[in-house]
Amino acid sequence: MLTDPAFIRRLDSLYLLARKVLGGSLQADRKTRQRGTGITFADYSEYYHGADYRAIDWRVFARFESLVIKLFELEEDATVYLLVDSSRSMNSKYLYARKLAAALGYIALRSLDRLAVYGLADRLNPLLDVCRGGAKTIEFLRALDRAETFGGDTDFTSCARVFQARHRRRGLVIVVSDFLFPSGFEEGLRYLQYHNHEVFCLQVQDEHDVRCDWKGDLELECVETGQRKRVTVTPREARRYEQAVAEWNDGLRACCARTGIGLASTLTDPPFESVIQDILRRGGLVA
Repeated sequence: MLTDPAFIRRLDSLYLLARKVLGGSLQADRKTRQRGTGITFADYSEYYHGADYRAIDWRVFARFESLVIKLFELEEDATVYLLVDSSRSMNSKYLYARKLAAALGYIALRSLDRLAVYGLADRLNPLLDVCRGGAKTIEFLRALDRAETFGGDTDFTSCARVFQARHRRRGLVIVVSDFLFPSGFEEGLRYLQYHNHEVFCLQVQDEHDVRCDWKGDLELECVETGQRKRVTVTPREARRYEQAVAEWNDGLRACCARTGIGLASTLTDPPFESVIQDILRRGGLVA
């Protein structure tokens, strides 16, 4: 599915859009404060022994008889980390989430950024080791295509800690999930930020997450733990459920706004291209 030529052509169209609106980068601006031999002028500095004479601004010398060198902004090659929620609660949304991840990873590889991919549940499951370059796109798409849901309750904070232990290099961490984590999302997001990663949340839910159409006496089974519970669902309980999910989602939005984390939320109804196009046209994966 994710390696079909028709699907790859759709990804290529999104990459071309990224090149057009963002210069190919998933982040609208990733220039560093370092100075060096880039292409964007930053400042002047006095000439010193050993400096590259090719950086001397001879027009300034002709006018002021002062030797100065031009400094330029360096642009870092980014490392993109995709953390794709692979818990069993994602079953109905998993293909859609992987399509979104495929688009973002494809753009990163074609932009010559480094990419690593993990499945996220009660543990961290490596899907693709750090790689770089367009030649790795098929390997990346195959890894996503083979990925399956696994594990019990999602432990986002624990997975964030394991991730950081494996990756000291800071980068752009994209979490693709419904964010309905039993122990919450704030601690894990704060932990990633504390270690100087740029973080972007891509929330994927479906109608079954935000609407309750059940009525009467039911026996419910948790898809992640297998636990069963008998409940009676009245219209009042259905409204309380929908309100609780809305408040949870509002909490995610508030957390991201407060901490400067980028966020995009979608149901599984729109074509995945529309979601990626909207992210790119809003400036990329930035807060």
